[in-house]
Amino acid sequence: MRSTRLQDFSIADWLPAGVGLDDAIVLLASLAVLAAFLAIWQALRPKTSFERRLEQVIQRKESLREAALATRRSQHRRNPVGLMREAVSRLHLLRSRHAAEARGMLARAGFRSQDTMVRYLFARISLPFVFGVAMLADTHVLHLMPLPPHWGLLPAMAGVVFGFYAPRIYLRNAADKRAKQIQLGLPDGLDLMVICAEAGLSLDATLVRVSRELGNTWPALAEEYGITAAELTFLPERRMAFENLNARTDSDGIRGVVNTLQQTAKFGTPLAQSLRVLATEMRNARMTRAEEKAARLPALLTIPMMIFILPTLFIVLLGPAAINVIDTFAKH
Repeated sequence: MRSTRLQDFSIADWLPAGVGLDDAIVLLASLAVLAAFLAIWQALRPKTSFERRLEQVIQRKESLREAALATRRSQHRRNPVGLMREAVSRLHLLRSRHAAEARGMLARAGFRSQDTMVRYLFARISLPFVFGVAMLADTHVLHLMPLPPHWGLLPAMAGVVFGFYAPRIYLRNAADKRAKQIQLGLPDGLDLMVICAEAGLSLDATLVRVSRELGNTWPALAEEYGITAAELTFLPERRMAFENLNARTDSDGIRGVVNTLQQTAKFGTPLAQSLRVLATEMRNARMTRAEEKAARLPALLTIPMMIFILPTLFIVLLGPAAINVIDTFAKH
């Protein structure tokens, strides 16, 4: 039954009246040729100004990216910092105990560049050789310093020891100077924090505002406030940001500020009142230190007066009398 129906089926029965099978084949072939022609024309047609400009921008972006990568690779290979990094990496110094200690010292000294650690570690391993060779050359060849020749290798050994400890001494001095600057600017920073807290700003907004205002007068304190404000936004616990601030500064004044902020957050005490009391205490402490220095001045000036001022005064006062006595005895 089904085979009989399939034999009776014809495509001509489905075509419109007056259209034969040959006409349908010609029409479909013409449509296929037209579609192929449109596809070829779409691929070969001239692009619009927008498309041409977009293509130029993309090509320019890729060329700049390749040039930047090539320049970065060449600089990394040829730059002295790249050579230092390669030497430090081959000696595995970035994972050593000295690197962990140096990271905290560099943070306290205010050096936050990515290459600072590499420069410091390279200085620790290179300066002993440099100073040792320089002292050895001066002892045996140049003779710029009046060193006795019988000392032998003692100046070179002293140069090696000095070259090894010189970077650490420099970092420690820089950290101490920065801590003093932070301590001096802390009362002004606390006064600004009190004003911001009384104006209704949150702690994060207060630190950002104070950091912006102290950027010109106390840049070290402004930098620490800015970093702390940024860490408060993304660290999971606010306590971690305060601990990082203590570790970066290593200052007694900053510890007092951090303890005050943590106590106000824990017990709900007014922030402005606590900061005002702390600022008053720090100003009194600064005034006390100034008075102590002034009280020590007489004792400190005694030796310079005895060595430099009193002999000159005696010469001025007793010189003419001595000259007269000498002339008197000379006449007799």
